[in-house]
Amino acid sequence: MTVSRRAFALGSAALAAVAALPVHAQATLSAEDRAVLARAQTYLQGLTSAQGTFVETSGAQRREGRFYLQRPGKMRFEYTNPAGLLVVSDGSNVKRYDPRLNTFRQVPLGQTPLSTFLARTVRLDQGVRIDRVTRMESGAFAITARDSRRPNDGSVVLAFAGNPLRLQEWTIVDAQGGRTRTQLTTLRPASGLAASLFQLRDPTQRPRRN
Repeated sequence: MTVSRRAFALGSAALAAVAALPVHAQATLSAEDRAVLARAQTYLQGLTSAQGTFVETSGAQRREGRFYLQRPGKMRFEYTNPAGLLVVSDGSNVKRYDPRLNTFRQVPLGQTPLSTFLARTVRLDQGVRIDRVTRMESGAFAITARDSRRPNDGSVVLAFAGNPLRLQEWTIVDAQGGRTRTQLTTLRPASGLAASLFQLRDPTQRPRRN
């Protein structure tokens, strides 16, 4: 079963945000801004396998859970509140299961921005328009970007900080101005992640009886 980009994003804001990372370096960017983008690209390219926890807020709603990343192609967001909600990329498809509604949806990975972020090589020079690079005296910075093919669909703000550098949070602003903020409460490299983390069969399909 396929699902529209808007409907899919409602249950997978965290994935949508990370997916929007590839950015197009506009001619109006300063040399300092371009240096910031280069730092972000180097960091993201090195983020090949990781895990951590997150808190996602949208209006009065608050969600939290764990996430796992294994490039190329694989990600998992495992919500603990609300319990059971899953968003998984298995390398071919991105799937979402909501046990409260007993619904299962999937979309081909190649038809989502995730395919660029989860590629073997992360590129920050194509696909998405940069609206703004915000640099702080502390060395922290934020990148505001949107899909150059669908600029009216909304934008994403990515915030980086620390030494060594770390992705701290992102905020999605949708076409209606609604904001979804995802804070990475922990983020650490991971090795030996189980293949089963990135597999999700449709739980709504009951086995047939003979």
